[in-house]
Amino acid sequence: MNGMVSGPVAFVLGGGGVLGAVEVGMLRALFRAGIRPDLVLGTSIGAVNGVLVAAEPAESVTDRLVSLWASPEADEVYGDSVARQLRRFAARTHLHSPRPLRRLLERELGEGTRFDDLKVPFRCCAASIERAAEHWFESGPVVDAVLASSAVPGLLPPAEIDGEHFVDGGIVNSIPVGEAVAAGAKQIFVLQVGRIERPLSPPRRPWEVAQVAFEIARRHRFAREMAGLPDEVDVHVLPTGGGESRDDTPWAYRDRAAVGRRISRAYTASRRYLESYVESS
Repeated sequence: MNGMVSGPVAFVLGGGGVLGAVEVGMLRALFRAGIRPDLVLGTSIGAVNGVLVAAEPAESVTDRLVSLWASPEADEVYGDSVARQLRRFAARTHLHSPRPLRRLLERELGEGTRFDDLKVPFRCCAASIERAAEHWFESGPVVDAVLASSAVPGLLPPAEIDGEHFVDGGIVNSIPVGEAVAAGAKQIFVLQVGRIERPLSPPRRPWEVAQVAFEIARRHRFAREMAGLPDEVDVHVLPTGGGESRDDTPWAYRDRAAVGRRISRAYTASRRYLESYVESS
């Protein structure tokens, strides 16, 4: 399949919390098809998955990611008791501590790892509070940048870097196709968690109001960037293989029981997509 892909090749990994497990299946399908990235871009959970790919751009990273998603350390990221979460939320602005995610990233990447140490160029997106602006990290300490990109408001505290505070990049650019184009990619493989595939309906419950508003913003930007693609750029949006009704509940981010199923479904669906892509090329 390498002969079918004219580079540079970018992997774009979008946000989506626990649903980001599907990206592991997509990555396995890509690597088994012989497709490797020249550039990796990620937002939120896509930054977590993506930075590991940039550090180890080979099929072996998918085994590492499968183990990581199933590990006790991953459970700790959102694993506090409800009572502890509520106590923290009452005194602060978030339900969970960022320490478990920092420990996990430092264990996988090394505490002092910088962007220049990665084997493939990597960028991750966060939202600056002070500048009310999209910010792309591509230099400096990697772990700090990924923590900033994945600081979901209300779940994790804003990440402070050089006196500036950052929250989850999904607020400003959840599936950064346009950034990959700006970086010179000619073949872009989009690893998304499946939300853009689902129909939206008016909210009926209080927690659905913000969820629907966020989805409109996410999908609007993605659709606009896809509509404005240059003729010389090919974009492939990999399929997830389908979702589950519980994926859109308020506590879906804590539901890791379906991780294995999500990975398997996304691998099968993406493998079939890539096979049909080869046949039509």
